[in-house]
Amino acid sequence: MTQDPSPALSVALAYYHAWTGKDVDGAMTHVADDVVCDSPLGRIEGVQGLRAFMAPFAGMLKRSDLIAAFGDDQTAVLIYNPHTTLVEDAPSGECFTVRDGRIVHILLVFDRTPFDKARRRSN
Repeated sequence: MTQDPSPALSVALAYYHAWTGKDVDGAMTHVADDVVCDSPLGRIEGVQGLRAFMAPFAGMLKRSDLIAAFGDDQTAVLIYNPHTTLVEDAPSGECFTVRDGRIVHILLVFDRTPFDKARRRSN
């Protein structure tokens, strides 16, 4: 028997499927205006900042494999492996805090090293 996703997981999956489908504007409809994203690149604040951060990455995305997805009423965790034009494998994880149906905080975890190496090779 399958179980419906929790409220936070439903929002996180909608966000993930939108940006991995290159619909960054659609992804932002699942994000609070004052969202905070903590990433290896530093803190990103506000929906406009997150859009500016995500749009270039979504643009170089070839595909993304969802590995695991868990959640409850307020928290969701996604583990996925994006494949980009710059780096073939970039295993990543995001922990989302959701309030009133919108993402208010994202903790994004990924290894920057392969991206930094690829950028140095292209220069």
